[in-house]
Amino acid sequence: MNSLRNKVRTFNKYVLNPVMMRLAGRKHWCAAVIRHTGRSSGKRYATPVVADRVPDGFIVPLPYGTGVDWLRNVMAAGGATITAGGETFEVVDPAVIDAAAAAPQLSPRRREAWQRFGIDSFLKVKIAS
Repeated sequence: MNSLRNKVRTFNKYVLNPVMMRLAGRKHWCAAVIRHTGRSSGKRYATPVVADRVPDGFIVPLPYGTGVDWLRNVMAAGGATITAGGETFEVVDPAVIDAAAAAPQLSPRRREAWQRFGIDSFLKVKIAS
């Protein structure tokens, strides 16, 4: 991860994310909340994310790559909980997909935005049945 992107990630983690958590997951708000369990600690965490609803689940852009703690927790646990638009969903089968696999499932507006930001990895999860 380049230096600027790492600085932005650190700022977001300690400054922006706590503010975003106040609204994330609510109806009519752009950010969702992904709740996950720590791989080693077993502690429950909540992280604000953008989660695009697709027919069988959600696609979450990974602007900071695949090494972020919350993603590693979700992958290790095999699932998480996402609250988006005022609704909560248990999600399973996490998989990291590339932009080519994500693009056809996203709206043109989102596809263009993620491309503009250079996001090339996404988390795909399915809603548990």
